[in-house]
Amino acid sequence: METLYFNTLKSTQKYLIEHIRTKSLKPPIAVVAKNQTNGVGSRDNSWVGGEGNLFFSFAIYIKSLPLDLPLESASIYFSFIMREILGEFIDGVWLKWPNDLYYKDGKVGGTITKIIDNIMICGMGINLKENFNGYSSLNLNIEIDVLVRDYFNRLNSTSSWKQVFNKYAIEFENYKNRVSAHINGEYKSLENAILSEDGSLIIDNKRVYSLR
Repeated sequence: METLYFNTLKSTQKYLIEHIRTKSLKPPIAVVAKNQTNGVGSRDNSWVGGEGNLFFSFAIYIKSLPLDLPLESASIYFSFIMREILGEFIDGVWLKWPNDLYYKDGKVGGTITKIIDNIMICGMGINLKENFNGYSSLNLNIEIDVLVRDYFNRLNSTSSWKQVFNKYAIEFENYKNRVSAHINGEYKSLENAILSEDGSLIIDNKRVYSLR
């Protein structure tokens, strides 16, 4: 995947979306920034940070994704692949449904996805070194270009949603008794939630999808 590096961007995702829409960039393409000043977080929150942390977004054609991937669960898919890579450097990293990366009891990052026509856009921010945004940090000294390269190599070699889901489902059962998730405007405990094979949750007899 072609990767563009920048010293500073307001948002890697906003930059990429703008250039995808004007067709000045075409998939597969990734944008990485050393510093991000107004990144896109969940529920329109901002995700900012300084050099040494990870800020990147990428665009790929939907047809190149695994055929069995429910697009509503793309955040789980992309996030868990990164969670596995980070887990090779430090113990205690886990993915809270559907798109938040945690280290022990603190949030360290997250993933946002967006579909434009036949293109999937994914943005990811992770506090690798320092905390600039009120969240926790992994305190890891990792070369960003190496991490991004490893991520795309892993993404290319992951053959199916089922392959990722089976591992994530085990992790979900291990943590669901102690967390809540923001669902339909309120936080709900996941203690009694049932994770479906398409990545959705059954809570209070209602199905909730993980699109972020």
